[in-house]
Amino acid sequence: MGCGRVGASLARSLERAGHEVAVIDQEESAFRRLGTSFEGRCVTGVGFDRDTLIEAGIEDAYAFAAVSSGDNSNILAARVARETFGVENVVARIYDPGRAEVYQKLGIPTVATVKWTSDQMLRRLLPHGHVPEFTDPSGTIVMAETPLAASWIGRPYAEIETTTRTRVAFVVRMGEGLIPGPDAVYQEGDLVYLVVPRRRFAEVERLLDAPPPVH
Repeated sequence: MGCGRVGASLARSLERAGHEVAVIDQEESAFRRLGTSFEGRCVTGVGFDRDTLIEAGIEDAYAFAAVSSGDNSNILAARVARETFGVENVVARIYDPGRAEVYQKLGIPTVATVKWTSDQMLRRLLPHGHVPEFTDPSGTIVMAETPLAASWIGRPYAEIETTTRTRVAFVVRMGEGLIPGPDAVYQEGDLVYLVVPRRRFAEVERLLDAPPPVH
């Protein structure tokens, strides 16, 4: 939902990756941003209206991104997609980072404008492995953003490395990259990039999706 610069870029990226895409916007003229090569569905209407969503194919959708210019519209549309139509992979873009915690408690992952990149949005919409990763020339080692369960907040990065038997390459915090020091801890909103043997990537994801082990 939303065909501004963010929505148009996201739609084109998804289509280039081989996905079927539908875009909703209240202004028909906004679809010009998609370019003439875009082959997806364009639906003019309000993005949280049930009939508009159904016309766009929400009943068969794998994922839904609300990236219009209004926080309230985005979170309302995201909740309708999740709660009314049962779409599990939902993300909402917000302009007010101070409201992010409220939205997270509603079960809707949010991406604040200051931290937004199309890559971050894609990683919240698609299964892992569907977004390009960094690999060594042999394809054996992967460096990729890896999500952590909320229960890891406040735990040292050294513990993450020990538990997963991986290395933290770098962290993006509030839009700035950093290499965590020996005393650094995982903070809410951190984007964590791990260096992992490709064959163990699924195992590492499972470990970090679970609470930290009790020592």
